[in-house]
Amino acid sequence: MLTRRQTLTALLAAPAVLSLTGPAFAGQSRFYKEDGIAIDGTDPTSYFAAGEPIPGLEAHSLDWQGAIWRFASAEAQGIFEMNPDKFAPQYGGYCAWAVAEGYTASTVPEAWHIEEGKLYLNFSRRIQRRWSRDIPGNIARGNANWPRVLSS
Repeated sequence: MLTRRQTLTALLAAPAVLSLTGPAFAGQSRFYKEDGIAIDGTDPTSYFAAGEPIPGLEAHSLDWQGAIWRFASAEAQGIFEMNPDKFAPQYGGYCAWAVAEGYTASTVPEAWHIEEGKLYLNFSRRIQRRWSRDIPGNIARGNANWPRVLSS
């Protein structure tokens, strides 16, 4: 049997817990993917190691967080597996500009930027140029909107 204090604590905590788990129950995936594949099959480690997007191979695939991630080599896959949060794009790979504006949009692997060790993707190179005009401000707005935009 719960005491009044335990019952009250549980009732007061429920909204906070539900707000943390809300996006998981929303219809939109935490990661942008097409046909289940993240970043259009691009190796996420390649942005950091090679300074450019390199296509991943089906032979080097990993299911992580509900998306299939592809890698250019077994070594790249192993590096990702050791620290996936370091290499996965911010905002689940959705367009960083869109998230800053309060919605989600698809991305292309060619429109990317690394800021303070984090990968950001955009809908297109044109949108990336717009996002680049105020990277710190757009990141701050994106962080404030993420992951709430998944349930919008």
